[in-house]
Amino acid sequence: MNTDQPAITATPESRPTEGTSSNPLLLQIRSDRRLGHEWDDWDGEPLPDGGVFQERETVFFQLTLASVLVTAAAGAGGLWLIGPRLAELWQPLPRYAGLGIATIAVLAILWLAAIAAVLKTGRNWLPGRMAERGLLPWLMPKLEWSARVAGLSRDRVGNAALRVHNRLAVARGSQGISPDELLILLPRCLAKDAMQTAMGISKRYGVPLFVAARGRYARQMIAMRHPKAVVAVACERDLVSGVHDAAPHLPVLGTTLQLGDGPCRNTRFAASELEAQVRLTLGLETAVDGAAVGR
Repeated sequence: MNTDQPAITATPESRPTEGTSSNPLLLQIRSDRRLGHEWDDWDGEPLPDGGVFQERETVFFQLTLASVLVTAAAGAGGLWLIGPRLAELWQPLPRYAGLGIATIAVLAILWLAAIAAVLKTGRNWLPGRMAERGLLPWLMPKLEWSARVAGLSRDRVGNAALRVHNRLAVARGSQGISPDELLILLPRCLAKDAMQTAMGISKRYGVPLFVAARGRYARQMIAMRHPKAVVAVACERDLVSGVHDAAPHLPVLGTTLQLGDGPCRNTRFAASELEAQVRLTLGLETAVDGAAVGR
């Protein structure tokens, strides 16, 4: 018997409709007590702006464009250095390699322009794999790395990228799924009143709720429940990681935390944002240009 596997338990399930007082399914995994591994590098100092990050989407576009241009310039510089050796292998090879670098850079810029057009119009006509279900989740952790290299805040960059992701997901259109096909994910670090508020939203709409001690337990619960969509509350670091893992497989919306007492302790969130995301996913509300989500 494998004793490393967490125990998964659940209360009896009910299927209430909006506005009922029945208790929804509360999912549980008995886990270890470690919290906040994404914050292992935190120095204990107060976070800027009270731990509330509110960045404009332009931060995402600026950093992504800069990363594309720097990468293309580095590729061109490397090609210039090794070009004579490549030419010894095959004379046209350096030229074709240069064309390849230029083509990738142009395609990346065109992709950014397409993302901007979707945000401007509020209509997501891009294939999911080209937007919030593929390229964007793949890119988000890499942007965090670029931010750290450039001396920028990974949390601010993550916040901007999550805004873009949420707006793309909302512009895709309402899922219109049933409550038991949706899963709400919460962090264990929520303050008591914030946890009660989140549980009240879960109860109001009859949506199963899971308090995830760590990211891997959230992934295990998703694998066990097979929801058709997920609405998650977490800090920017955990949400970026979670969107990277889950968004290619199912729709995800994220609500960021307010870290007034620092990470992983007495955190809070915008209840109106979480409720709007639940309603949108259930098809109970229609967003206009992503206005129903994001702060």
